[in-house]
Amino acid sequence: MKPYGRYRTRRLLLALTAAGGLLLTACSGGDDGSEGSKSADRDISGLPAPTQSQGTSEQDDRREDPDHLSTFALDVDTASYDYARRALADGRLPDPSTVRPEEFVNSFRQDYERPDGDGFSVTVDGARTADEDWSLVRVGLATRTTERTGERPPAALTFVIDVSGSMAEAGRLDLAQESLSVMTDRLRDDDSVAIVAFSDEAETVLPMTRLDGNRDEIHDVISELDIRDSTNLGAGVETGYETAVEGLREGATNRVVLVSDALANTGDTDADTILERISGERREHGITLFGVGVGSDYGDALMERLADKGDGHTVYVSDEDEARKVFCEELPRNIDLTARDAKAQVAFDPETVEEFRLVGYDNRRVADEDFRDDRVDGGEVGPGHTVTALYAVRTEPGAEGHLATATVRWLDPDTRAPHEKTGDLETDALDDSVRSANRSFQVTATAAYFADALRHDDPLLPGAPRLEELAGHADDLADRTQDTEIHRLAEAIDTARRLKRTDRE
Repeated sequence: MKPYGRYRTRRLLLALTAAGGLLLTACSGGDDGSEGSKSADRDISGLPAPTQSQGTSEQDDRREDPDHLSTFALDVDTASYDYARRALADGRLPDPSTVRPEEFVNSFRQDYERPDGDGFSVTVDGARTADEDWSLVRVGLATRTTERTGERPPAALTFVIDVSGSMAEAGRLDLAQESLSVMTDRLRDDDSVAIVAFSDEAETVLPMTRLDGNRDEIHDVISELDIRDSTNLGAGVETGYETAVEGLREGATNRVVLVSDALANTGDTDADTILERISGERREHGITLFGVGVGSDYGDALMERLADKGDGHTVYVSDEDEARKVFCEELPRNIDLTARDAKAQVAFDPETVEEFRLVGYDNRRVADEDFRDDRVDGGEVGPGHTVTALYAVRTEPGAEGHLATATVRWLDPDTRAPHEKTGDLETDALDDSVRSANRSFQVTATAAYFADALRHDDPLLPGAPRLEELAGHADDLADRTQDTEIHRLAEAIDTARRLKRTDRE
């Protein structure tokens, strides 16, 4: 997917896009926080995907995009933000290659309206920046909350635990053991767990076992995990999936949970090769991967690719509080699935938009013509999730009217039936400035600006304040909201400011 789009007036293409939208949009008036809202939530299999002409490279990495489209697979990863916070707490700036802006943005709770049933709600809003004719446009997607899901299906979880030498560092294996023990006490009696330990080789130390009546045995296995040799992550993942298939439970959510610093140094060390070895299990049985990263040195790129291509997502933990949150709150919440292969497509109106740029999602771009090709991989999303995508958008001078339409497409986890829902944004719905926008939008912008500052010495996002100014904005926002997570964001920004100033000196 192309990072930039530049437009000319093409009324024929716009008419074709609008006509396709009418086929998909049977009802209007959804409450998505913007004017002109339209939505549809029904089976629309068989409709043709929009066509696309491939763009040509231009100066500054801009490309012609005659379809005015941006398409990406949904992503609920948050590991990049938490790993950046760990690096800053250790007194060092994170490697820019590990900074993924979408994971910074998606680390914060959002107040999007939730759908009444399965699927997504779509919220599209925006605010103007200090740069002339530039705005930030936010596409927010939300699933139903966990409180409204009723009885979730039982879980069959296969934990793949790294016991290599590097896991001896405090805050790695010991943290995983403590968290697994607490989680064992909180899972339901009808849930099941299996445990695979790996170093230079992998071994199933506990086959799939029901929690009911067996918690003491599971606790014993967890406590007996000990440090061994090198890191054959490929063997661990392969054995983990074999164990998951052997213990497969019909009607349950079957998932592999990989806990590792992902510093693979033996056997297969390439994510694509590792995933190819277990591709049959993933496709036939729909077993998804949940990656939990640990350690001050962490193989971020490998873990992220494994999770993205393994139909799952990643988190990173560095202390006991974060670990308990992941294992005791996030993992149980992610046991159930609301949507498989979810993708989003945003169509910008060439009458009002001159150019746009999707912030982040570099590894999640999807070809525009593959939006409705359900053979193309998307993202897996559970109940209670929100997904946010932020765009830098340059409008035509004095532009008025329709700005953009966002559509999310997903497959029902059980029937694989496709569904879609849309939301619109008009130019007059843009707030006057980012600073006057609602609280959650300001948090979104602050997180995106922070990621931008960590990736680049000179800000690239329009309207981006210098790090010193951003730190002040974050402090003000934290004081006004009294939100613990925003206080942590403000502290991280201030630490980055001081470290960057020290580097300059």
